[in-house]
Formats: sequence, structure tokens, C-alpha cells
Amino acid sequence: MSKPPLESDISPDSKLLITGARGFIGKNLSAKLINKGYKNILYYDRDTDPKLLKEYTKECDFVFHLAGVNRPKDEKEFMEGNFDFTSLLLDELKANKNKAPILISSSIQAELDNPYGKSKKAGEDLLLSYGRENGVRVCVYRLPNVFGKWCRPDYNSAVATFCNNIAKGIDIVVNDPERVMKLVYIDDVTDEFINALENRENKLDDYCYIPTVHTIKLGRIAELIKGFKAERESCILPKLSDAFVKKLYSTYLSYLSEDDFSYDLKMNIDNRGSFTEFIKTEGNGQVSVNVAKPGITKGNHWHHSKIEKFLVVKGKGCFKFRRLGSSEVIEYHVSDEKLEVIDIPPGYVHNIINEGDEELVTIIWANELFDKDNPDTFYEEV
Repeated sequence: MSKPPLESDISPDSKLLITGARGFIGKNLSAKLINKGYKNILYYDRDTDPKLLKEYTKECDFVFHLAGVNRPKDEKEFMEGNFDFTSLLLDELKANKNKAPILISSSIQAELDNPYGKSKKAGEDLLLSYGRENGVRVCVYRLPNVFGKWCRPDYNSAVATFCNNIAKGIDIVVNDPERVMKLVYIDDVTDEFINALENRENKLDDYCYIPTVHTIKLGRIAELIKGFKAERESCILPKLSDAFVKKLYSTYLSYLSEDDFSYDLKMNIDNRGSFTEFIKTEGNGQVSVNVAKPGITKGNHWHHSKIEKFLVVKGKGCFKFRRLGSSEVIEYHVSDEKLEVIDIPPGYVHNIINEGDEELVTIIWANELFDKDNPDTFYEEV
């Protein structure tokens, strides 16, 4: 459970050491720390001059120990990367009499009897013993699968591989669609790591944890990502009220090729102008763009239940309304000089007239998707 916040010695001027700084979590963490105002970050990675470790362990005020090995060519590299380097790091800290708190990113596989899990467990045990023997605060995080931007595809993340391949039109293989995955999102991880930096970590017994974990089948993940790609054709956004879907959609978009950020919309063009659907949602209606040429009137219809909001973003025009069965006409004159929303209530015949010398461009939101079999749109002139 989370403990109440305590007085912390950490300040924006503190020196923070990140091992594995160029890895997936390291890059996201360093960016988040900088955003939070922490500027003195000591970056250590596999190609850093080893001599700098002595210097960094002398002056650091907190250690994010993220370095590790999970896909070696030889199994012995598991222990070398996940235990031996941890041992070296702690030896350097002891030699410098530096009792800076240490956070280590471990894995839920530390509970398993395989070479990777054994090496992670050995690193955990070493750090926990170091903390007890030297009076040092340690935070051991056994992370499940982590997903988010900048994760390397075709490495150790199915989510990264699926996002990358589907975004680029490469086939994916789902060997076991029923496999249940436990996932944490990179922003939730880095937020919790900063909690630990500031002495507010979530902890139960010897281990710290990420509060938000998503449980979902592998086949469902693939299905969702394929749906994200299809959104460009359907204009239907995924259900972003679902926290996991929202995070997965952001992750997917981060894998788009840089020459594939844009896509065309279907413009319905006639002599009056054009009408283009932009975004559709599951349960929150749709957004469209309406373009009317000078002197053109569009609309002249009413709805039983459908409601709309109009926003003129270019040109000037006049909205006319008449309650069904009444002869009284109400007018609203609008232009891009003052952005204002016009509500279209049900039961009112309405139209919009382009009163300017240029195209009238209007953003329209409707509370429901257009249904050609039940359009709820009935012609009548204002």
C-alpha cells in the first residue's frame, strides 16, 4: 500500500544517476524528470566510459538502476548484466560512502525458474541485503510487460511488435490469442518512479509496485491495434473512455512511419461546396466539416432527436431557425471574427446562408453517427 509522503532530501538541484539511460524506460524517465524540473541527470549506459561510474556514484543523490540484459546471445550474460553490474554499482557506492537511495527495475519473471528470472532475483536479493546492511532506502519494482512510445519492436514486447508491424503494413503472428497479459503503461511507470524519488512509492513488504496494471488477452490486443489502423478508413475513433485503449492507441500512433502521419478524407463535393466527415466516435457522435460557396444556403431540414453544434471558423453567415408549426423566423449572424457555437435543438427547421464573398467553413458536431437507414433528417424550408 502507498505510504504517506515524508520529508525528502531530493530537490530540483539533486543529481540523479540513471543506468540504462538510453533504454526504453530510461529515455521516457529522463524526459519526464526534465519536465518536472530535474536538470542534473547523470546518464550511464553500456557505451559510457566505465571510469565515469566512479565519479557518478560519488556525487549522485539518487540512483535509478534500469540497466539490465534480457535478450543475450549467451545465457551467462543474464547474470553478468543483471547481477554482476548491480554488484559493481553497489561496490562503487560503498567505496564512495554514498548512501543515496536506489530504485531497481526488476521483472515479474524474478519469480520464475529460468535463467533470466534467476538473474533478476539475484540482483533483487543483492540490493535488498545492501539496503538492510547499510541503512539505505531501496525500491525494488517487479515490472510486468511495459508498453508505450519508444519501446523496441521485435525485441521483448509483443505490443511494440504488433504496433510497429500493423502501422507499417507488416503481417503479425498471434501464436496464442488466449494468453493473458499483464501490462503497465510507460507513463504510469515513470510517474511511480518519480513518486519513489520523492519518497512516496507504493510498497508492499519488500517490493514496490505500479498501481495501475492492465490485464488483457493477447488476441484482443492484436484486434484493437488492427482496429486503430482501420480508423483511417472508417473515421471511427477507438473507445478512449477505456483507459487501456487510450494508452494503446497513443502507443500505436507513435509507431507510424514519418511519411505516414497524414491521410485523406472523403470529401462529398457538389456545386454548393463540400461536406466531409472528420471524426466518428462510439457513443459521442461525430465531427464534420461543411464548406459553402458564397450565396449558398445549406440545410432546410429538422430533426426529431438529433442535436448539432455549429462553429464557423472561416467567413460569415446567417443561421435561420423556425420552430416546426410556427411562422416566426429567428436569425443568428456569425463570422470568424468571433468564434461562437450555435446549438441546433431538435424540432427546429434550420439552415445556414453564406453571406460573405469567400467560402463559409463550419465545424459541425452531431450527437449521433449518421445512419442512412434512419437519418432523422426531414426536409422543410425555413
